[in-house]
Amino acid sequence: MSKSSQRPNIANYISALLVIDVQRALFSRSSPIHNAVQLISNINSLVEAWEHAGSLVVYIQHSNEKSLIQGTPDWEIHPEIHIVKASEYIHKLHGNAFEKTDLDDLLSTKGLKDIVVTGLVTQGCVRATCIGALDLGYRVILVENGHSNYSKGAEKIIKDWNQKLAQQGVQLTATDEIIGKINRAAQ
Repeated sequence: MSKSSQRPNIANYISALLVIDVQRALFSRSSPIHNAVQLISNINSLVEAWEHAGSLVVYIQHSNEKSLIQGTPDWEIHPEIHIVKASEYIHKLHGNAFEKTDLDDLLSTKGLKDIVVTGLVTQGCVRATCIGALDLGYRVILVENGHSNYSKGAEKIIKDWNQKLAQQGVQLTATDEIIGKINRAAQ
């Protein structure tokens, strides 16, 4: 089976939306998040589309002993991110949101094998979660303009990882295209 025949057709389903590590501390680093305002806007547009469709939004929060200490204000989801009341939360200690968490069980019990990934950071937890999801047999859509990082050369890192992940079987789709397909499917 070719990679293109394995790709999910967004217009035929609503999948789980994973919002990875969009936490306060990552926005207060000395190096700013690349295109932070647009990133938050794109994530909120996606969250609102999922909410309107009544589909699953999963907020994923990373914990560490430095800047993302669980339960502290810096660990919380960025205050400008729209929170869906019927959402789920996954707390993780590893880059891959599936590693030693209940994420796979959560998605499996809801019969979901298609995920849409957005969040932070491109070359870290976004990359690791996409690869982890592929390894578990999920069909993965990465929002090509819905992830970022605070690294020098951020734009090149995003472009390079979009390309590398696409070569591994991740489907790249822009925010507006995803929302358009969801809206057309709902009609």
